[in-house]
Amino acid sequence: MNKYTKSNKEMLDGNGAAAQAMKLARVSVIAAYPITPQSPIVEKLSTMVDKKEISCKYTCVESEHSALSYIIGAQLAGVRTGTATSSVGLALMHEVLGVASGCRLPIVMPVVNRALVSPWSLWCDHQDTMAERDSGWMQFYAENTQEVLDLMLMGYKIAEHCKVMLPLMVCMDGFFVSHSLQQVWLPSQESVDAFLPPYTPKNLFLDMNNPMLINNLIPPEEFTEMRYQQEIAFNNAIDIISSVQNEFNDIFHRDYDMVSTYRCDGAQAVIVSMGSSCGTVKHVVNKLRNNGIRVGAIKVTCFRPFPYKKLKAILKEIKCIGVLDRSAGLGAEFGPLCMEIKNLIGDDKCKVKNFITGLGGRDITEKIIEHIFYGLLDDQFSDKNWIDVQQDAMKIRKLNKKGGSV
Repeated sequence: MNKYTKSNKEMLDGNGAAAQAMKLARVSVIAAYPITPQSPIVEKLSTMVDKKEISCKYTCVESEHSALSYIIGAQLAGVRTGTATSSVGLALMHEVLGVASGCRLPIVMPVVNRALVSPWSLWCDHQDTMAERDSGWMQFYAENTQEVLDLMLMGYKIAEHCKVMLPLMVCMDGFFVSHSLQQVWLPSQESVDAFLPPYTPKNLFLDMNNPMLINNLIPPEEFTEMRYQQEIAFNNAIDIISSVQNEFNDIFHRDYDMVSTYRCDGAQAVIVSMGSSCGTVKHVVNKLRNNGIRVGAIKVTCFRPFPYKKLKAILKEIKCIGVLDRSAGLGAEFGPLCMEIKNLIGDDKCKVKNFITGLGGRDITEKIIEHIFYGLLDDQFSDKNWIDVQQDAMKIRKLNKKGGSV
């Protein structure tokens, strides 16, 4: 049987894949506000609506705060919805991200990763979504365009499960994935309909004939219990994610897991990463393995909930572990991903080395990955390493005596 039976090939970039996923999921309401590099998502959805390829209410709003507020209202009225954002747009949504998660609304939103200010940047790093890691949203990170499409479709089914009912971000690296044209296996509408049934509200539902208050003031006697319910939902999500991924793999012949390994058998050193850099790491693993150097790669697709048990079982036999963080983790001992890895390793934390790299759109090159692997094998690195900082770093945009930039 063909590996991708029930799918057709198309050339899509990550933004196009996200738009196609919302179309295939039959979203009924879209709130649109463009921001680089996410703008093509809402532009493509607009074209689909104009050509009547998708039947839904499409509204241009005045900000990202309004976009998510609009979607929250629509979802509460009982329909599947769509919106997208990036960087400072996600930051502007911060207040209402909590409303969506607290009301247990299964919104699925593509987030095109881009650095936060200041200084301004249009390019990729993970600081925008890492800043929202405790907002009560699940977070998936896509390595490539195919994964954007597939994770979006799985995301709706996971988020809408009665034991989960949590919103979910599908994160893709700005420009590296969002604007890279790749061959994508696009499933038929019929096969997606069979996998993803029409949306049925299972939680709060606004009914004009039975009005109710939502998101109202709650006293201290019940607030902790509401948070506890969300924690239980995240715990439930671990099993539901695995179940939905297995179902998706069976139907569409893919190979998804919350965390996956690549040539880790007998590896003396591995690199753990998320997003587009995973492809570069695997390429370098192949190159070094061909030279007899035993290294491997581990890809974390699901960051929230974090797959502690799966990763712990994989990493316990590995001698040296390098963790790539595309977010600076300012003021913390390690970057956000490495903090999670250190936590699960236990007493053997010294074998984990953290690498801050790829900030503000800087490419994580083959040469950098090779340097990390060789340094891990020779035990050259300290616990936290800014791996690609220029030697004149302290002279760039230095402040003069009056406080201005020179």
